[in-house]
Amino acid sequence: MRNAWRDMSKLEKAIVAIVEVFEEYAGTDEQKTQLSNAELGQLIKAQITSPEFKDKVDPDNIKDVMEELDKNHDGEVNFREFSQCIAGLAKAYYIKKHGKEKCRGKGRGCQDK
Repeated sequence: MRNAWRDMSKLEKAIVAIVEVFEEYAGTDEQKTQLSNAELGQLIKAQITSPEFKDKVDPDNIKDVMEELDKNHDGEVNFREFSQCIAGLAKAYYIKKHGKEKCRGKGRGCQDK
């Protein structure tokens, strides 16, 4: 039997990892499809450890992080809100690594001026 994980591309592994991390931390209370304040705090403290990311998310100020992520203001972070956070962290990491992109025209890449 082939190892499915070994056969996945880097992007596929990243997607699976994001879903699994969300499910692991969201599954610690009765709301299995939402991250509570406490769960989000645990996730951030355990999973955001490198300097590249630590300065983007302050684990000591989970309430502010929660309010920023909780777009529908229900006191919980659902997977859509969590995935938007992950996209934001990826963008922040890219900018930190390569610098802010210069806009060259009116294409899609010019939306973030």
